[in-house]
Amino acid sequence: MMSAGPSSLMVTALLVLHHVTAFTCSAQRYCSSRLRRNATGGGSGEGLTWTGAQYRFECDTVDALLRDNGRYVPRNNIALRAQICGNDLYLAYPRLRSGVPATVATTCLFTADACSEAVMTPYPCLSVQEQGKSDEVQNAVDLYLDAQEVLWVLDTGVVQTLDKDAEPLRTGPPTVWAFDLNTRKLLAKIDLTCLTTPMSRLQCLAVDCDETDGKCYVYVTDAANRAVIAYDVAESKGARVVLPKAIAAGCTKRDVLYAALVRAECGGGAAALIVTYLSGVRAFTVRTEYLRRGSAGKVTDLGVKPDRMVILGTDGGSKVFFRYDGSPDVQKWDAALPFVAENFSPVYRSGSCFLATQVMADRDRNRLMVLETNFPDFAQNIVGCGIVHNVRVLEGCF
Repeated sequence: MMSAGPSSLMVTALLVLHHVTAFTCSAQRYCSSRLRRNATGGGSGEGLTWTGAQYRFECDTVDALLRDNGRYVPRNNIALRAQICGNDLYLAYPRLRSGVPATVATTCLFTADACSEAVMTPYPCLSVQEQGKSDEVQNAVDLYLDAQEVLWVLDTGVVQTLDKDAEPLRTGPPTVWAFDLNTRKLLAKIDLTCLTTPMSRLQCLAVDCDETDGKCYVYVTDAANRAVIAYDVAESKGARVVLPKAIAAGCTKRDVLYAALVRAECGGGAAALIVTYLSGVRAFTVRTEYLRRGSAGKVTDLGVKPDRMVILGTDGGSKVFFRYDGSPDVQKWDAALPFVAENFSPVYRSGSCFLATQVMADRDRNRLMVLETNFPDFAQNIVGCGIVHNVRVLEGCF
């Protein structure tokens, strides 16, 4: 754990002092936004752009203290995952480097002025995601929004994994958090310690709410162990399901294990996970009914991939969105069709220096949107004042 200096203690004291007021004010702003949802549901906004992370903290004093002690460094903030609910955009800012004050934040999807940049509000508030406190959100690497408007957050508990000046630091247990977006209440906190190992690399999150039994099942990929963690939320139990060795063919030592939850129909039908390593030669599918029993069951080999694939998201049904590694083109594949290049179709192209990291559904407007950033600049640590983020509409995807 990090030691707490005078400035750190002062910030903590201010957060505690402002906690009740801040939560009330944030809740009022949030509720107001949610109440306006129907009025602006047909909004014509085509997207959103912002640089770094301009936060709305409880007061200017907190902002100044966070900057002064290095806990808020705008250029080190990059949003890599996102979800949309109503007029609100929820973002995961992984703590890849020091200086990320809030690892989960929200902003309005539409601004009154097209030239105005988005202003972030820590979600649900700043005081529940202080780095170094093991009972708070430490490092959000993925988000998932279910049909009941519950936001699920995958928290690895390990920070500073890309910080050249510091070693990766475990500040909390690997955890999945669930927040009710209508009440801002914490619904579930799932500690995955018993289902992981010290070497685990948790990367992708999917949640399956089964209409037949009313239960929610959480799936998390563990790239280091070639596994998927399946967790029954109602029964408070889970299992680490090891996948066949064939899935890792062609992989590098520290690879990314992607998973995309697909269904035969949007909102219904049998569910399955499409799983593949970034450098893996082939893609596979695993039915979730087997994962729930703690077994991979019959893993179906979908075939050889044309190139290294970055899975970006789904439409909530059978369509999977991806791009090839380093490519600005977002592709679509319908999982109901054979996994061959002839069934892949381009649906979006990012601008120069930008790459997409998430495709998410905007259900109220029956469309899909993409989050893109100049992530290569961040990875090379050649960012100026901050990473540029774009949220844009994917046309003709429904």
